[in-house]
Amino acid sequence: MSNAHPTISISDAGTKTLRRAAGRVLVVDDDAAVCELLQVQLAKRGFHSLCTTTAAAAALERLADGGVDAVLTDVNMAGMNGLALCERVVASHADVPVVVMTASGTLETAIAAIRVGAYDFITKPVDMEALVVALERALQHRTLRAEVEHLRRVVDDASGFGDLLGTSSPMKRLYDLLERVVTSEASVLITGETGTGKELVARALHRGARRSAGPFVAANCSAMPEALLESELFGHERGAFTDARAPRPGLFRQANGGTLFLDEIGDLPQPLQPKLLRALQERVVRPLGSEVEVPFDVRLITATNRDLEAAVEDRQFREDLYFRINVIRVELPPLRARGSDVLVLAQRFVDHYARQAGKRVTGLSPAVAERLLAYSWPGNVRELQNCIERAVALTRAERISVDDLQEQIRVHRSCHVVVTGEDPSELSTLEEVEGRYILRVMEAVGGHRTAAAQILGLDRKTLYRKLERYAAERGSNS
Repeated sequence: MSNAHPTISISDAGTKTLRRAAGRVLVVDDDAAVCELLQVQLAKRGFHSLCTTTAAAAALERLADGGVDAVLTDVNMAGMNGLALCERVVASHADVPVVVMTASGTLETAIAAIRVGAYDFITKPVDMEALVVALERALQHRTLRAEVEHLRRVVDDASGFGDLLGTSSPMKRLYDLLERVVTSEASVLITGETGTGKELVARALHRGARRSAGPFVAANCSAMPEALLESELFGHERGAFTDARAPRPGLFRQANGGTLFLDEIGDLPQPLQPKLLRALQERVVRPLGSEVEVPFDVRLITATNRDLEAAVEDRQFREDLYFRINVIRVELPPLRARGSDVLVLAQRFVDHYARQAGKRVTGLSPAVAERLLAYSWPGNVRELQNCIERAVALTRAERISVDDLQEQIRVHRSCHVVVTGEDPSELSTLEEVEGRYILRVMEAVGGHRTAAAQILGLDRKTLYRKLERYAAERGSNS
């Protein structure tokens, strides 16, 4: 039995301002008076409570019916005591936290309660404010645990392509295209903003192709000066130039039998463009300093964040080379267009960096999830990855909090323009509104005119004419 005359300390603080409904609590105590008093006081603080005074076994039956968010149990009861009940609840309903209360507030009892899986331990006489705090924490823990488990299931079950992850409609369309492209030998041009994962796509296409046993060789066309890039691509013989102390095969020959990935192809110097075009047409390369042409067998995948159609129009990129590399076009969506994929990716990064750092970080707080969804991610997946790596390194808790995020993400709020007021002088002409909107779209897609034209429903030439007119108007008004 419980203690003969247990007392509960009732504080007026907190009873005048009722908390919002905080969850359904099953109170287990074989003293009916204690049960009734707890039920009344918890109701004042916004909790729905159920009571059982018959036996702990009845509590297990009630749990089996569902609808219970937490259990509050006494320790000393006839039959099955509270610790045994707690152990049974943890074994059969691991998602339901148990708060144990007892008049014996000894260290041994507290240790025993924690060992059987109790979430918290409250001594009698019970201070209601302390009890409410314990219950609120227990319920919050249950909610967050469910959110983390759901998010982890989404991450585990997400059917992507290679290392790509996401369940949004744009990503599903991308996976469908990649499944059809992967067995082809045709050249692939991957387009998209910086940080969207273009090399991940290239590697995934290589791993799924018949060439997967061959090498995957990658080069960044914007990372090397023209003279060095030519040597890197086509190779050189000893003595071909001052520092050529030994022959070099070049990337085309290194990738023989596999895949050659040229990133930032839009930055390929113009003098090299006809040489690359000839190599792709003839399937041979001539190393610098050699008179012999050497055949190669590679699948070419290129990538760029530039608007190659505009570069062709501006005569900065050869049209025939553009058609040669753009047999199959794969366009990657920006992160801001992928909806809740932001959270799926964030959870994957949390798991990765927590494991790497040896820290127990399980996920994101709801406030962090809200900030991540609201932010526009100009740096795309790469920026999100850096954000989560930093947050995991800084956090001292099991969940990343808002304080662990960079300032620009913490303070970011979505901005919507609404036309208000009736003063005609405050209104704009349709042409002015169109101009601002077009420029806003151009900013959102990083200046990619082809992507902007697709979003706006315009053909490229019409968009170009409008942009030229806006530029001229700005110049005349400056």
